Amino acid sequence: MDRLSAVRVFVEVADRGSLTQTAEHLEMSAAMVSRYLAAVEDWFDARLLHRTTRKVSLTDAGLAALPACRQLLEIAEEAQNIAAHRSREPAGVLRVTTASSFADAQLTAALIDFQQQYPQVEIVLSVGDKPTDLVVERVDLAVRITNMLDPTMITRPLARCRSMLCASPDYLQRHGTPHTADDLRQHRCIAHAFGIGKQYRLTRAGETITVPVNWSFHTNETAVLRRAVLSGAGIGMLPTYYLADDLPAGRLIPLLPDYEPEVLGIHAIYLSRQHQPLALRLLVDFLATRFAGEPAPWDLALKRQAQR
Repeated sequence: MDRLSAVRVFVEVADRGSLTQTAEHLEMSAAMVSRYLAAVEDWFDARLLHRTTRKVSLTDAGLAALPACRQLLEIAEEAQNIAAHRSREPAGVLRVTTASSFADAQLTAALIDFQQQYPQVEIVLSVGDKPTDLVVERVDLAVRITNMLDPTMITRPLARCRSMLCASPDYLQRHGTPHTADDLRQHRCIAHAFGIGKQYRLTRAGETITVPVNWSFHTNETAVLRRAVLSGAGIGMLPTYYLADDLPAGRLIPLLPDYEPEVLGIHAIYLSRQHQPLALRLLVDFLATRFAGEPAPWDLALKRQAQR
Protein backbone atom coordinates (compact mmCIF):
# COMPACT_ATOMS: atom_id res chain seq x y z
CA MET A 1 0.00 0.00 0.00
CA ASP A 2 1.18 3.54 -0.81
CA ARG A 3 2.94 4.75 2.33
CA LEU A 4 2.71 8.41 1.38
CA SER A 5 -1.08 8.15 1.04
CA ALA A 6 -1.23 6.28 4.34
CA VAL A 7 0.72 9.08 6.05
CA ARG A 8 -1.59 11.68 4.48
CA VAL A 9 -4.63 9.82 5.86
CA PHE A 10 -3.06 9.66 9.33
CA VAL A 11 -2.35 13.42 9.36
CA GLU A 12 -5.88 14.24 8.21
CA VAL A 13 -7.39 12.03 10.91
CA ALA A 14 -5.13 13.65 13.53
CA ASP A 15 -6.26 17.12 12.42
CA ARG A 16 -9.95 16.34 12.10
CA GLY A 17 -10.36 13.83 14.92
CA SER A 18 -12.75 11.83 12.77
CA LEU A 19 -12.42 8.95 10.33
CA THR A 20 -15.72 9.90 8.70
CA GLN A 21 -14.71 13.51 8.06
CA THR A 22 -11.35 12.37 6.74
CA ALA A 23 -13.03 9.96 4.34
CA GLU A 24 -15.30 12.72 3.06
CA HIS A 25 -12.43 15.19 2.69
CA LEU A 26 -10.19 12.72 0.84
CA GLU A 27 -13.10 11.29 -1.14
CA MET A 28 -12.52 7.70 -0.11
CA SER A 29 -14.50 5.12 1.83
CA ALA A 30 -14.28 4.76 5.60
CA ALA A 31 -13.01 1.22 5.05
CA MET A 32 -10.14 2.53 2.92
CA VAL A 33 -9.27 5.10 5.61
CA SER A 34 -9.10 2.31 8.17
CA ARG A 35 -6.86 0.25 5.86
CA TYR A 36 -4.48 3.18 5.40
CA LEU A 37 -4.34 3.76 9.17
CA ALA A 38 -3.55 0.11 9.75
CA ALA A 39 -0.80 0.33 7.14
CA VAL A 40 0.85 3.38 8.69
CA GLU A 41 0.70 1.79 12.14
CA ASP A 42 2.34 -1.34 10.72
CA TRP A 43 5.02 0.85 9.17
CA PHE A 44 5.74 2.62 12.47
CA ASP A 45 5.24 -0.61 14.40
CA ALA A 46 3.19 1.30 16.97
CA ARG A 47 -0.41 2.15 17.75
CA LEU A 48 -0.85 5.78 16.70
CA LEU A 49 -4.53 6.36 17.46
CA HIS A 50 -7.06 5.60 20.14
CA ARG A 51 -10.34 4.71 18.40
CA THR A 52 -13.77 4.69 20.03
CA THR A 53 -17.24 4.88 18.54
CA ARG A 54 -17.36 8.64 19.20
CA LYS A 55 -13.81 9.90 19.20
CA VAL A 56 -10.38 9.43 17.67
CA SER A 57 -7.34 10.73 19.57
CA LEU A 58 -3.58 10.39 19.31
CA THR A 59 -1.56 8.01 21.44
CA ASP A 60 1.80 9.09 22.80
CA ALA A 61 3.41 7.39 19.80
CA GLY A 62 1.02 9.22 17.50
CA LEU A 63 1.92 12.59 19.03
CA ALA A 64 5.60 11.79 18.56
CA ALA A 65 5.14 10.65 14.94
CA LEU A 66 2.86 13.46 13.75
CA PRO A 67 5.51 16.20 13.23
CA ALA A 68 7.67 13.83 11.16
CA CYS A 69 4.64 12.81 9.10
CA ARG A 70 3.81 16.45 8.39
CA GLN A 71 7.40 17.07 7.34
CA LEU A 72 7.33 14.02 5.06
CA LEU A 73 4.23 15.32 3.27
CA GLU A 74 5.77 18.76 2.97
CA ILE A 75 8.94 17.38 1.37
CA ALA A 76 6.92 15.21 -1.02
CA GLU A 77 4.72 18.16 -2.01
CA GLU A 78 7.75 20.35 -2.58
CA ALA A 79 9.42 17.74 -4.75
CA GLN A 80 6.24 17.26 -6.77
CA ASN A 81 5.61 20.94 -7.41
CA ILE A 82 9.05 22.50 -7.63
CA ALA A 83 9.12 22.60 -11.44
CA ALA A 84 5.56 23.91 -11.74
CA HIS A 85 6.16 26.55 -9.09
CA ARG A 86 8.86 28.19 -11.19
CA SER A 87 6.38 29.19 -13.86
CA ARG A 88 3.12 29.54 -11.91
CA GLU A 89 1.89 32.90 -10.64
CA PRO A 90 0.82 32.62 -6.98
CA ALA A 91 -2.86 33.47 -6.49
CA GLY A 92 -5.81 32.81 -4.21
CA VAL A 93 -6.80 33.66 -0.67
CA LEU A 94 -4.46 33.43 2.33
CA ARG A 95 -5.98 33.65 5.80
CA VAL A 96 -3.50 35.01 8.33
CA THR A 97 -3.82 35.66 12.06
CA THR A 98 -1.58 37.41 14.58
CA ALA A 99 -1.65 39.65 17.65
CA SER A 100 -3.21 43.04 16.95
CA SER A 101 -0.14 44.93 18.20
CA PHE A 102 2.18 43.01 15.86
CA ALA A 103 -0.27 43.47 13.00
CA ASP A 104 -0.37 47.20 13.65
CA ALA A 105 3.36 47.68 14.09
CA GLN A 106 4.92 45.22 11.65
CA LEU A 107 2.85 42.58 9.89
CA THR A 108 0.30 44.71 8.01
CA ALA A 109 3.01 46.66 6.20
CA ALA A 110 4.84 43.42 5.43
CA LEU A 111 1.71 41.83 3.95
CA ILE A 112 1.04 44.88 1.78
CA ASP A 113 4.62 44.77 0.46
CA PHE A 114 4.17 41.06 -0.24
CA GLN A 115 1.02 41.81 -2.26
CA GLN A 116 2.92 44.37 -4.31
CA GLN A 117 5.14 41.51 -5.47
CA TYR A 118 2.23 39.07 -5.88
CA PRO A 119 -0.90 41.11 -6.66
CA GLN A 120 -3.03 38.04 -7.38
CA VAL A 121 -2.85 36.96 -3.71
CA GLU A 122 -5.79 38.05 -1.55
CA ILE A 123 -5.04 38.28 2.18
CA VAL A 124 -7.55 38.04 5.02
CA LEU A 125 -5.89 39.21 8.26
CA SER A 126 -7.55 38.56 11.63
CA VAL A 127 -6.10 39.75 14.92
CA GLY A 128 -6.21 38.59 18.53
CA ASP A 129 -3.84 37.42 21.26
CA LYS A 130 -5.57 34.11 21.94
CA PRO A 131 -4.32 30.95 20.14
CA THR A 132 -6.31 30.00 17.06
CA ASP A 133 -7.34 26.52 15.95
CA LEU A 134 -5.96 26.59 12.42
CA VAL A 135 -8.15 23.71 11.27
CA VAL A 136 -11.45 24.94 12.71
CA GLU A 137 -10.88 28.58 11.72
CA ARG A 138 -9.49 27.64 8.30
CA VAL A 139 -6.35 29.69 8.91
CA ASP A 140 -3.40 29.24 6.57
CA LEU A 141 -0.79 31.02 8.66
CA ALA A 142 -0.54 32.15 12.28
CA VAL A 143 2.24 34.51 13.32
CA ARG A 144 2.55 34.06 17.06
CA ILE A 145 4.83 35.43 19.78
CA THR A 146 5.49 32.66 22.26
CA ASN A 147 8.03 30.21 23.67
CA MET A 148 5.37 27.49 24.02
CA LEU A 149 4.86 25.83 20.63
CA ASP A 150 2.40 23.10 19.73
CA PRO A 151 4.59 20.12 18.69
CA THR A 152 1.91 18.96 16.23
CA MET A 153 2.18 22.17 14.17
CA ILE A 154 4.76 23.11 11.56
CA THR A 155 6.69 26.18 12.76
CA ARG A 156 9.38 28.42 11.38
CA PRO A 157 11.20 31.05 13.46
CA LEU A 158 10.90 34.57 12.08
CA ALA A 159 12.50 36.80 14.72
CA ARG A 160 13.04 37.34 18.44
CA CYS A 161 10.71 39.55 20.43
CA ARG A 162 12.31 41.65 23.14
CA SER A 163 10.36 43.75 25.61
CA MET A 164 11.08 46.84 27.67
CA LEU A 165 9.80 48.35 30.89
CA CYS A 166 8.67 51.90 30.29
CA ALA A 167 6.44 54.70 31.58
CA SER A 168 5.22 58.11 30.51
CA PRO A 169 7.06 61.27 31.60
CA ASP A 170 3.90 62.33 33.44
CA TYR A 171 3.81 59.15 35.52
CA LEU A 172 7.51 59.41 36.39
CA GLN A 173 7.11 63.05 37.40
CA ARG A 174 4.29 62.14 39.79
CA HIS A 175 5.71 58.88 41.19
CA GLY A 176 9.46 58.99 40.64
CA THR A 177 11.77 56.82 38.54
CA PRO A 178 12.74 53.30 39.65
CA HIS A 179 16.49 52.76 39.67
CA THR A 180 16.58 49.10 40.73
CA ALA A 181 14.30 46.16 40.08
CA ASP A 182 13.28 46.16 43.73
CA ASP A 183 11.98 49.73 43.32
CA LEU A 184 9.20 48.34 41.12
CA ARG A 185 7.46 47.07 44.25
CA GLN A 186 6.56 50.67 45.13
CA HIS A 187 5.06 51.54 41.73
CA ARG A 188 1.76 51.07 39.94
CA CYS A 189 2.22 48.51 37.18
CA ILE A 190 0.06 47.51 34.23
CA ALA A 191 -0.35 43.81 33.50
CA HIS A 192 -1.16 41.73 30.47
CA ALA A 193 -3.96 39.34 31.41
CA PHE A 194 -2.03 36.40 29.92
CA GLY A 195 1.08 37.19 31.96
CA ILE A 196 2.81 35.23 34.72
CA GLY A 197 1.00 36.51 37.78
CA LYS A 198 1.81 39.45 40.04
CA GLN A 199 5.49 39.56 39.26
CA TYR A 200 8.11 40.51 36.68
CA ARG A 201 10.82 38.07 35.59
CA LEU A 202 13.94 40.00 34.67
CA THR A 203 17.47 39.01 33.71
CA ARG A 204 20.57 40.99 34.60
CA ALA A 205 24.13 39.85 33.84
CA GLY A 206 22.88 36.34 33.17
CA GLU A 207 20.95 36.06 36.42
CA THR A 208 17.15 35.87 36.40
CA ILE A 209 15.21 37.40 39.25
CA THR A 210 11.51 37.57 40.12
CA VAL A 211 10.14 40.85 41.42
CA PRO A 212 6.66 40.93 43.03
CA VAL A 213 4.71 44.01 41.88
CA ASN A 214 1.28 45.58 42.34
CA TRP A 215 -0.93 45.50 39.27
CA SER A 216 -3.17 48.56 39.04
CA PHE A 217 -4.62 47.81 35.59
CA HIS A 218 -5.14 44.57 33.65
CA THR A 219 -5.82 44.03 29.95
CA ASN A 220 -5.75 41.13 27.51
CA GLU A 221 -4.61 43.35 24.64
CA THR A 222 -1.13 44.79 24.14
CA ALA A 223 -2.48 47.83 22.28
CA VAL A 224 -4.62 48.71 25.31
CA LEU A 225 -1.65 48.18 27.62
CA ARG A 226 0.39 50.63 25.53
CA ARG A 227 -2.43 53.19 25.63
CA ALA A 228 -2.68 52.88 29.43
CA VAL A 229 1.08 53.42 29.81
CA LEU A 230 0.95 56.44 27.50
CA SER A 231 -1.91 57.83 29.60
CA GLY A 232 0.24 57.74 32.76
CA ALA A 233 -1.55 54.84 34.46
CA GLY A 234 1.66 53.10 35.48
CA ILE A 235 4.74 51.15 34.39
CA GLY A 236 4.23 48.58 31.66
CA MET A 237 6.22 45.95 29.80
CA LEU A 238 5.88 46.47 26.05
CA PRO A 239 7.43 44.70 23.04
CA THR A 240 10.11 46.77 21.35
CA TYR A 241 8.51 46.24 17.93
CA TYR A 242 5.69 48.48 19.23
CA LEU A 243 7.87 51.35 20.46
CA ALA A 244 9.40 52.72 17.25
CA ASP A 245 7.48 56.01 17.52
CA ASP A 246 6.96 56.44 21.27
CA LEU A 247 10.57 56.23 22.46
CA PRO A 248 12.17 58.65 19.96
CA ALA A 249 9.32 61.12 20.48
CA GLY A 250 9.77 61.00 24.26
CA ARG A 251 6.19 59.87 24.87
CA LEU A 252 7.57 56.85 26.74
CA ILE A 253 10.75 56.59 28.81
CA PRO A 254 12.67 53.27 28.98
CA LEU A 255 13.34 52.03 32.50
CA LEU A 256 15.96 49.76 34.05
CA PRO A 257 17.95 49.13 30.84
CA ASP A 258 20.22 46.65 32.63
CA TYR A 259 17.25 44.37 33.37
CA GLU A 260 15.88 42.46 30.37
CA PRO A 261 12.44 40.81 30.34
CA GLU A 262 12.08 37.32 28.90
CA VAL A 263 12.83 37.15 25.17
CA LEU A 264 10.11 35.41 23.15
CA GLY A 265 10.16 33.85 19.70
CA ILE A 266 8.11 35.12 16.77
CA HIS A 267 7.03 32.11 14.73
CA ALA A 268 5.19 31.31 11.54
CA ILE A 269 2.81 28.45 12.38
CA TYR A 270 0.94 26.47 9.75
CA LEU A 271 -0.39 23.05 8.86
CA SER A 272 1.38 20.78 6.42
CA ARG A 273 -1.58 20.04 4.17
CA GLN A 274 -2.15 18.39 0.83
CA HIS A 275 -1.62 20.84 -2.05
CA GLN A 276 -0.22 23.60 0.12
CA PRO A 277 -0.63 26.89 -1.79
CA LEU A 278 2.43 28.34 -3.47
CA ALA A 279 1.40 31.72 -2.06
CA LEU A 280 1.75 30.40 1.49
CA ARG A 281 5.25 29.10 0.86
CA LEU A 282 6.28 32.41 -0.66
CA LEU A 283 4.74 34.41 2.17
CA VAL A 284 6.55 32.45 4.88
CA ASP A 285 9.84 32.89 3.00
CA PHE A 286 9.11 36.59 2.56
CA LEU A 287 8.43 37.14 6.27
CA ALA A 288 11.48 35.12 7.32
CA THR A 289 13.66 37.33 5.12
CA ARG A 290 11.99 40.60 6.15
CA PHE A 291 12.24 39.97 9.90
CA ALA A 292 15.61 38.21 9.80
CA GLY A 293 18.57 39.31 11.86
CA GLU A 294 19.74 39.44 15.44
CA PRO A 295 18.72 41.79 16.83
CA ALA A 296 15.48 42.17 14.88
CA PRO A 297 15.16 45.05 12.38
CA TRP A 298 12.99 47.15 14.72
CA ASP A 299 15.55 46.76 17.52
CA LEU A 300 18.31 47.91 15.18
CA ALA A 301 16.23 50.93 14.24
CA LEU A 302 15.72 51.84 17.91
CA LYS A 303 19.45 51.44 18.55
CA ARG A 304 20.33 53.78 15.68
CA GLN A 305 17.84 56.37 16.91
CA ALA A 306 19.25 56.17 20.44
CA GLN A 307 22.79 56.81 19.09
CA ARG A 308 21.81 60.02 17.28
